[in-house]
Amino acid sequence: MSALQDALKAWRAQDIRMIKDRENIVHEVRVDSRSAALRLHRPGYQSPAAIQSELDWMAALARAGMRVPAPIPTASGDTVVRLGDGQCATMITWVEGKPIGEGGVPLDGDANQHCALYRRVGREIATLHNLTDQLSLPTKFSRHRWDIPGLLGDQPFWGRFWESPALSADERALVLRARAVAHDKATAFAENGADFGLIHADALRENIFIHKGDLTLIDFDDAGFGFRLYDLAVMMTQNEEEPAADAIRDAAIAGYRELRPLPDDAEALLPMFVMMRRFASMGWAVPRNPADSPVVREYAVKAIRAARAFLDQ
Repeated sequence: MSALQDALKAWRAQDIRMIKDRENIVHEVRVDSRSAALRLHRPGYQSPAAIQSELDWMAALARAGMRVPAPIPTASGDTVVRLGDGQCATMITWVEGKPIGEGGVPLDGDANQHCALYRRVGREIATLHNLTDQLSLPTKFSRHRWDIPGLLGDQPFWGRFWESPALSADERALVLRARAVAHDKATAFAENGADFGLIHADALRENIFIHKGDLTLIDFDDAGFGFRLYDLAVMMTQNEEEPAADAIRDAAIAGYRELRPLPDDAEALLPMFVMMRRFASMGWAVPRNPADSPVVREYAVKAIRAARAFLDQ
């Protein structure tokens, strides 16, 4: 029996369609006469304990009133089902609506609409951080870390980005120089009381749904402990090509500040955190694509551009 069939049996669910095959394979299913999302987790990325912790966080946020998917247990009460060969399955509540946009595709509407949207996105991220700080998480809560070692150390969470085969020798030297400078600045930032805690770490357009005017943050697969500033930086990476990029950034920051403090010295570090996300993504792309893939080079080009902008500040 396939992993999908085993998972459907565990939840007594009916498969409707596959909706995503990237990090995880996601199916829309019917369970207890309602739609739900069945996730077949990629073996080797997150441990069962880490997946359980992701679900625990989402459930706590949902109980606190935030619009996020919540775990659906099996009839026996399990929220993580082990399928064998290192693969796990989970089921979460269905989210109506559609993504606010797509990476590499211009946003719909005009600049005023873009700013209004991202002001709300900024508020949503601040709400996530605020509610999380009020939660009591299980003692066995386990997630990876988007801290300095996880982003800039010798073994970053998404891989040794400076070893990307798409980099020339000069480009690699540039990336390594920017990495060293960022390491020093991030260390000083952390030592001076940087806002640090659980973060979503992947607040891209595709992971923010809108339905009847309400926003819902989905896909907590990359969530971990990290700099809160990183959540804002990730959100901003897809808007750099927008004509109103600066205004969108300012609107998102203003929205965030409506609900949570963001000191000026932290805001000044956003380009560095954007660069660190570019570095992480460059590392992420390498094991998932052939070495000569245009995708690997595309991620490298974005990282190089961010590194140059950071060093030229």
